Order: sequence, then C-alpha cells, then structure tokens
Amino acid sequence: MSSPCLSIKNMTMAYGDFIIQRELNFTINHGDIFVIMGASGCGKSTLLMHLIGLHRPLVGDVFYGEQSLWQADYKARQDLLRRTGVLFQSGALLSSMTLAENVALPLTEHTCLSAQRIRQLVSYKLALVGLAGFEDYYPAELSGGMQKRAGLARAMALDPEILFFDEPSAGLDPVSAKLLDDLICSLRDHLGATIVIVTHELASIFAIGTYSVFLDMETKTMIASGPPKKLLAESKDPKVLRFLTRGASESSSFSEMKHKHEIL
Repeated sequence: MSSPCLSIKNMTMAYGDFIIQRELNFTINHGDIFVIMGASGCGKSTLLMHLIGLHRPLVGDVFYGEQSLWQADYKARQDLLRRTGVLFQSGALLSSMTLAENVALPLTEHTCLSAQRIRQLVSYKLALVGLAGFEDYYPAELSGGMQKRAGLARAMALDPEILFFDEPSAGLDPVSAKLLDDLICSLRDHLGATIVIVTHELASIFAIGTYSVFLDMETKTMIASGPPKKLLAESKDPKVLRFLTRGASESSSFSEMKHKHEIL
C-alpha cells in the first residue's frame, strides 16, 4: 500500500468569521495524482493555499509525512515547503525575465550551485516540458500552453517531491490541455512526484486523477472522496453526480456517460 505523503486533519478554513470549508480530513498518498474538485467558489484554491503554507487554517493542521506544517517553526516550515513546487493558474512567470531566468530563480535563491551548473539544469528542465531552445524567449512571446509548461519547468527546478497545480488547464484549448495532462502523468511516472491538482475540468479529472475529494459550497465541507471514475459509477449524492456529468445525471444520457468512463 502507498504511504501518506500529505494528511489534512480536522481542518477548517476561514476568512475572518466567514467559514470556507470545515472539518476536512483526507490523505494524499505518494504517487497519487490527487484532484481537489467542486463547483466554482467552493474553496478549492483556498485549500491549495493552506497546503502550500500561504494561509493558516482556523482549526486543524496539514502534515507532510508525520511532520506538522503549521505547528513547525518558520525554518522547519520552509524546509518542508522546499520539497514542493507550485504551478499557479496563470503560470505566474515574471514578464521582465526570460524563460531561463524564470526557471533559474529558485536555483539562485535556494542553492549554492555555480552559474554554469544552473544553466545546465535550466536547459534540462525546459527540455523536460518540451521547451528546449526557448531559454531566451520572454513569456509574452509564448502561447498560453507554452507559458504553462514554462511555469511547470520553474516549479520543478528544485526537484520537488510534491507538485501543486491550480487550474492547470484553464484557458487552454483541448489539444493543449491534453498535452499538459500527458506531461503531468509523465512527471509522476518518471520523476516519482506526487501531484495535487485543483480543477473542475472533467476531461482532466477522469483522464489522470487517481483519487479525489469533492468540496461542497452549500454544506461547507467535503461530501465525497475516492477515484473519480468510481465516484461517477457508485456515488449516490446528487450534487456529486451533477458535477461529474455536467447535469446529465438528470437525463437519459447519464447511463451512457457512466458506460463511456467505465470503458476508459
């Protein structure tokens, strides 16, 4: 059995007195492509901010292995977070820097490697995401899909154990989104990384998700967890089924959709 990589225990998230989600409990195992899903506004990206140390929970904690993220002191927390890489929704590349400079930034900030070694690593990371030869390009000179891949190269700069993605397919055409999904699977398989993805893109959820949690905006808690295809096949919760079928669960096409994903 896979061992826990991240554990979320009794966590409640809030902005001031406004509760976003409460009593969250789930585990992300090593090697998972773990999907955080739910309707817009349910708190998916907010949960991601809690997992990567940008927002402290009102109650509860996040554990990296057996180490508490939020009970740790500042230095220990930074050491834990250095094991992670993050691809934000927009790619978040610095527009005044070339791709090589963007990818090199974590290496210059957090290592003592020589300039030559950093250049070699930058070229390698860009090659991994299909951007060999684009070192001297600026973000504005790239397509949206290429910017996402460049952001992924930067997220991988320090060889993280865990990669976090916030809406990685947002704004991409279907072909570019499929290529990014394939790249995510390749990184998991060849680099041994654990992947955590915030998304509501059903094509990606069913194509690459190995496990998932569903956040509900009305009850302000998670109402389902499991492999996405299994949730589609077995869940009895109408909210979950409406989301996973784009409302088709209320029509005659629901059984056809379930059959399609059972085949896949």
